[in-house]
Amino acid sequence: MQKKTLSFLALVFLVQVILPDATRLARAQAEKAPYPAMAPLDQYLMPDQNSEIALARSAAPASISDAAEVMVLGRQGYTTAVKGRNGFLCIVERSWGAGTDEPEFWNPKARGPICFNPPAARTFVPIFLMKTKLVLAGKSKTEIVQATASALDKKELPALEPGAMCYMLSKQQYLNDEGKSWHPHLMFFVAGNAEKSWGANLPGSPVIATDDPQERVTIFMVLAGKWSDGTPAAQATH
Repeated sequence: MQKKTLSFLALVFLVQVILPDATRLARAQAEKAPYPAMAPLDQYLMPDQNSEIALARSAAPASISDAAEVMVLGRQGYTTAVKGRNGFLCIVERSWGAGTDEPEFWNPKARGPICFNPPAARTFVPIFLMKTKLVLAGKSKTEIVQATASALDKKELPALEPGAMCYMLSKQQYLNDEGKSWHPHLMFFVAGNAEKSWGANLPGSPVIATDDPQERVTIFMVLAGKWSDGTPAAQATH
């Protein structure tokens, strides 16, 4: 009987003391999170279509982007604003292009000009376009992850083609609050976790890699020496 009484008192202590502390801690952490929820949609939209087209095209040299398809974000998702002639696709990616565990997943200031080559446009971009529709439909991070996994499992999204890559050479890129205008770089997409096979992230290696389990790819980044307009970029270390 005494043990039962002690257990009951311990439970009361847990409810009255520990759980409120945990709730306060969770609330404090949420308050510290810079972007705990999606901002009003207008904050993610650009003021006019021409500005977004120009920003998207700044991702790659004009020899590539001038003939590329350009998509812009509207209230219903991304739509084609300019038809292309070379198979490339330029867009301005928003913050939800990142994984849902990133603290700036909902950052309305993020603008990532990207120009995808034909294999990436066909087989990698559809994931981002689907995530965009889920975001605009008001889905939570958990629902976005579940929907993406389901679509990949059911092969509703295309398998990643070999050679998929993109240019991110825009001086105007705003990738996050810390790397507002990071460095010009190329990104290569490889199915699965392929970091070791590229020798990425090793001392002296120019290749940076990050595994993206939600999209089931490894993203390799190689820094470039010039911005898309041909001007030199500052040398970087990583």
